[in-house]
Amino acid sequence: MSEQLDDRYMGRPREFDETEVLAAAVDCFWERGYEATSIRELADKMGLTGASLYNAFGDKRTLYRRALTYYIETTFADRVHRLEGKLPPLQAISAFFSEIIARSLDDRQRRGCMLVNSALEVAPHDPEFREIVTEVLGHIEAFFCRCVQAGQQDGTITTSQSAADLGRLLLGVHVGLRVIARTRPERTLLEGMVRPALALLNLHPH
Repeated sequence: MSEQLDDRYMGRPREFDETEVLAAAVDCFWERGYEATSIRELADKMGLTGASLYNAFGDKRTLYRRALTYYIETTFADRVHRLEGKLPPLQAISAFFSEIIARSLDDRQRRGCMLVNSALEVAPHDPEFREIVTEVLGHIEAFFCRCVQAGQQDGTITTSQSAADLGRLLLGVHVGLRVIARTRPERTLLEGMVRPALALLNLHPH
């Protein structure tokens, strides 16, 4: 199917809420993935003509980058802002995973995590997206590492392993949980993946 953009509307001024249309693009890409999403589907979902979409956001690849950035800012970045420094370190880590599990169980369409989906679909053969995904996964790892370091300093998290290694472990649990939840969104399974990791961290288990 041709995805050429109709230039009859090229001169029209931009008349839309950018946040709303980006959120709509996120929904479209998140549900179908990058390759399976067409410009026509994006335009319909965003309430724009193809030409308006092109004028505002460029091609599909550029729009995907914008949508992925928006997703990251409104999910991971928001979660870290709400949890880090607001809760004791071990509780912040636990709350992070609790939110992920809750989102996974509420994910009726089994869309998973758009970032992890991008890591699997787009990043392996696209250097720019590989760099974006690598950077964000690095931020997630760093968040875990900072929490572990803080917990080691206040005596609530074990020092038997380095904060760096524990941060990597938690990153692996996070990514694995997101992948598995797309096919088996079962509370017992997901909580069972997280519980041993939290037990390993806890210097004073109850």
